[in-house]
Amino acid sequence: MRLRLILQTAFRALRRNKMRSLLTGLGIIIGVAAVIATVAIGNGAKAQVENQIASMGDNVILLFSGSVTRGGMSSGYGGAGTLTLEDAAAIRRDVPFVEAVTPEATGNVRVSFGSENWNTRINGVAPEYFDIRRWDCALGAPFSERDVRTASKVAIIGNTVATRLFGDPAAAMGQTIRIRKVPLTVIGVLAVKGASVMGSDQDDTIIVPYTTGMKRILGSKTLRQITLSVEKGKPLAGVQHAISELLMQRHRIAMGQQGDFFVRSQEEIAAMATETSKTMTMLLGAIASVSLVVGGIGIMNIMLVSVTERTREIGIRLAVGARGGDILLQFLIEAITLSLLGGILGIATGVAAAKILPRLFPLSAEITMGPIVAAFACSAFVGIFFGFYPARKAAALDPIEALRYE
Repeated sequence: MRLRLILQTAFRALRRNKMRSLLTGLGIIIGVAAVIATVAIGNGAKAQVENQIASMGDNVILLFSGSVTRGGMSSGYGGAGTLTLEDAAAIRRDVPFVEAVTPEATGNVRVSFGSENWNTRINGVAPEYFDIRRWDCALGAPFSERDVRTASKVAIIGNTVATRLFGDPAAAMGQTIRIRKVPLTVIGVLAVKGASVMGSDQDDTIIVPYTTGMKRILGSKTLRQITLSVEKGKPLAGVQHAISELLMQRHRIAMGQQGDFFVRSQEEIAAMATETSKTMTMLLGAIASVSLVVGGIGIMNIMLVSVTERTREIGIRLAVGARGGDILLQFLIEAITLSLLGGILGIATGVAAAKILPRLFPLSAEITMGPIVAAFACSAFVGIFFGFYPARKAAALDPIEALRYE
């Protein structure tokens, strides 16, 4: 019975000052909404990165050419083609558990068709490239090993290139494009992949047989990259180590010296990208949580004002038999109620924001129950923590002094 009266008194006090109660809870509403929305956007970004990494293929290992030093000058990372076709063949032949290997000869080029032209990236690869990357053709079909042996003038183009040159990707099939005066027949248009882990457009590319790319277009004898896939269930780290040992021997690099190549697995890239996204999500959530603290300070401030305004009322209640614990509980309930109502409204606002923002901006959001439960629990804790001092101050008032208060 006593608890029921305390609750009625607390809610009556809140209803008397509806506008002040709403404004007091506004800080909690904004804080909870900010936490939920920012964490949802952070989770969405993390999911995007994971999808982009998955678009690389399954069990993929990437080899990049490193730096070389000539005449005291270092070319820097990837500054020289230190990988060769023989390296790719040796990896395919000597490294266990390797499923498929493709050399990659890349460069930036200008492609033209009629009066249209476009700057893009050309990638000379083996037919295995499409299996390694799990990249199918939306139109047409990949080139064959015969096209590699004969350095055929054929090309598979990305959706972005097809759209820029032909408007409709379907119109590209069978057409002849030119790169550095070399005519190439379009035999396929790749399925849409979207952005890469680094943010570049994977569909802005032209893929040709590596012999065509190296001999006819780029005029290079070395590679900047070799991509391979490992048999399912086999450890990537062991294959990485075997590749490093093989290339150190082939490139005659002494033990203890830095290699002129870099080996990266899909797992390493995924771990780095995911960790970065996780850190950003935590940072955004921490920044948004500051709003909860500010909201809690607002609750404490208003409750202290309320204690001062209701000093005489408190004195009367104490004089007619109310205990200090009753007064403390009443003011604590008021603070917690403000905080919890703010938390509920904040959850609704945050979820709505997480659904609306991706429609207005190029963002992705993923709403999960974890941040919602955590934000609601934090709002309850804020009410208890910041409401306790004003409640304790009210409970400690001397009844006689309180009755004399004007």
